Amino acid sequence: MDRKKTVSKKSISAGDGDLAAETSKAPLPIILPPPKFGRCKSVVEALQKRQTVRELSDKKLSLQVLSNILWAANGINRKKGPFGIPGRTAGSASNSQEIDIYMALPAGVFLFDAVLHRLVPIVSGDHRAIAIGPGQGEWGANAPIRFIYVVDIDKYKSAGFPEPGLEDPEIQKSYYFVDTGLIAENVYLFAASHGLATWFHNCDKKAARTKLKLRPNQRALFGQTIGYSEKE
Repeated sequence: MDRKKTVSKKSISAGDGDLAAETSKAPLPIILPPPKFGRCKSVVEALQKRQTVRELSDKKLSLQVLSNILWAANGINRKKGPFGIPGRTAGSASNSQEIDIYMALPAGVFLFDAVLHRLVPIVSGDHRAIAIGPGQGEWGANAPIRFIYVVDIDKYKSAGFPEPGLEDPEIQKSYYFVDTGLIAENVYLFAASHGLATWFHNCDKKAARTKLKLRPNQRALFGQTIGYSEKE
């Protein structure tokens, strides 16, 4: 995703509205409300509460909550980070920012544009099943959202520091697996701090590649299901 973007003249400006209602207006991009958190648990309390929950309900999430989750996962937290590029809440190899978050909702799959803090429509329809690995689909099947983490290998070419390892496929793997884990853990800590539940898991890589029309240098890596626990 090109970091030099212009805001589309046509988009949905979303406030504190209902997620399903807003996303049903696709294929226009959705401008997310600015993140706001109010009172929340400390980092230590979030670590104490952090856990994997596979049994998630179908209770809806508001756009404000979704905005907060996406920002916590891998949003912009400073205008000027390493190498003069906006900084993110999750680290990446030489600030390459090579991991993109695709979000599967009942209405379709959207790409999170962190710079403009918006959702860009990719494909319509309910494709939450591709965000989960084969044989895992019985857990959290009706959860409101699922992330699909996708690496864009081409972004290593414009990384802030051109270290030789960024051209080595095996070293690239170590970087993008770790960088995905950093984002996923941000989601875990946010969920623990705000009464949500989440589960990091495999995804259907073949189906994701086809449905999302990924380029050869883009690869679906993992998925993460987010919502409310069925037990609450």
